[in-house]
Amino acid sequence: MAKLGKRTRAAREAVAGKENLSVDEAVALVKANATSKFDETIEIALNLGVDTRHADQMVRGVVGLPNGTGKTMRVAVFARGPKADEAKEAGADIIGAEDLMETIQGGTIEFDRCIATPDMMPIVGRLGKVLGPRNLMPNPKVGTVTMDVKAAVEAAKGGEVQFKAEKGGVVHAGVGKASFDEAKLVENVRAFISAVAKAKPTGAKGTYMKKIALSSTMGPGVTLDVAAASGE
Repeated sequence: MAKLGKRTRAAREAVAGKENLSVDEAVALVKANATSKFDETIEIALNLGVDTRHADQMVRGVVGLPNGTGKTMRVAVFARGPKADEAKEAGADIIGAEDLMETIQGGTIEFDRCIATPDMMPIVGRLGKVLGPRNLMPNPKVGTVTMDVKAAVEAAKGGEVQFKAEKGGVVHAGVGKASFDEAKLVENVRAFISAVAKAKPTGAKGTYMKKIALSSTMGPGVTLDVAAASGE
């Protein structure tokens, strides 16, 4: 068994025995243990009581974090004409139509969010097998298939986070950086949990939020008091 480094050992000792914390306590502890040389991402994971194999139990949504993510979001837009110009003015990084489709089919995906106008969906639809598994497929339910390209690009650039339950009912996302003030991280965590709570599907039975954990990129995770954090 590999020996743990001093930093890793100290971080694990710091969280040992600390469970079911309040959001404030968890944020303070995780932030204090994010001691890497780079600005670690603060990550949240929620274990939900849903079976994503059933359509009426799928959890999906979007939330604008009040203090952003701290991450530079690269945005691609499928649009033509005036809408392409609108995307460019709003700050989109990549804009195209058939040419962009061919680039993606060739294996080049240099963006974190993909937006499309409705008329572009016959083209974008051919990329389902490529973009779908990466959770990059434009979808009207989360505002990425829209004629309001300007608002969609600005939202993506401004710290909007999409979430989707994976196999096993787990939802996870980055909710800020370790360099953020504790108060700002707390606000972001609460906003994310609230959004997932509101996205509870009609088919969910029993306990919806089973476990919530917070961690940093390189640090150990801590669990939150689900009832207090979610208001259930």
